[in-house]
Amino acid sequence: MKKLSLFLVLLLTLSLSWGYFSRTSGKSEVKKLVLTGSSTLAPLVAEIGKRFELLNPNIRVDVQTGGSSRGINDVRARLIDIGMASRPLKQSESELFSYSIALDGISIILNKANPVTSLDKQQIIDIYRGKIVNWQAVGGQDATIVVVHKAEGHSTLELFLHYFGLQNTEVKPHVIIGDNQQGIKTVAGNPHAIAYVSVGSAEYEAGHQVQIKLLPLDGIMATVENVRNRTFPLSRPLNLVTREQPTGIIKDFIAFAHSAQVDDLVNAQYFVPVAH
Repeated sequence: MKKLSLFLVLLLTLSLSWGYFSRTSGKSEVKKLVLTGSSTLAPLVAEIGKRFELLNPNIRVDVQTGGSSRGINDVRARLIDIGMASRPLKQSESELFSYSIALDGISIILNKANPVTSLDKQQIIDIYRGKIVNWQAVGGQDATIVVVHKAEGHSTLELFLHYFGLQNTEVKPHVIIGDNQQGIKTVAGNPHAIAYVSVGSAEYEAGHQVQIKLLPLDGIMATVENVRNRTFPLSRPLNLVTREQPTGIIKDFIAFAHSAQVDDLVNAQYFVPVAH
C-alpha cells in the first residue's frame, strides 16, 4: 500500500510539473508586437493586427494611441516596435524609417443642422483666430461659434496649422480634443461647433447617420474619392515608423500592412490604399 501511495504522489508531482512546464513554455512562444501613436491610424492598424494574428497565432499585436508625436518618441526611445504617424517624417526625424500604408485627408466639419455650406480659407483662419465669433458673419444663424481644436502632439493639428498658416498660440479654442472621434462627437452634439478631423473618419460617420457634414476646401469636396485622385488639397500619408531597418516579425507586419491582403480593411475605414 505504501508503495502504491508513493507511486501516486510521484505521478501527481510529475503531472503538475509537466503542466507548469507546458504553460510556461507555451507563453514563451507568444511574441508581442507593440505599436503606439496616431489616433487616426490606430483603428485601421488594430484591424490589420487582428488579421495578422489569425495568420500568425503565436503573435499578439498591441495597438495604443497617444498621437503621432508619441509614436515617434516611443520608437526613438526603443519603448515600442513600431510607431504610427499620420504625417510625413520631418527633416529632424530623418534617421527613422517610414512606410506608408494608406492615404487620408483633413476636413473641416460642421453640424448637419448648420446652414453654412462652405467657408473660404480666410474665413476659417479668422474663425480659429477669434476674429469671426458669430455664424451670422459667414452666412449662418445668429449664434456664437464654438471652436474645437486638437491637443498638441497630434499630426492633424500640425498639418492644419501649416496649411492655414497659423501658429498654435494664435488659435482661440473653446474645446480641446484628442482623437477624431472626440471631434466628431462634439460637433454632432453641438449645432454651433466647428472642428477639423480625418476625412476618412468623418465621411464614415456621416455615412452612418452621425449629424455632421464635411465642408469643401478650396472648392474641392472633402471625400475619400478626391483624396484618392489627389485633388483634395489637404491630404497626408498614414505611416508606420521604425528606428532601424525592420527585420523579423516587424518586417513581416509592415509588409502585411502594405499588401493587397488588407486593402478591404483600408477601404472599410474610408482611407485610400497605397499602390503595391
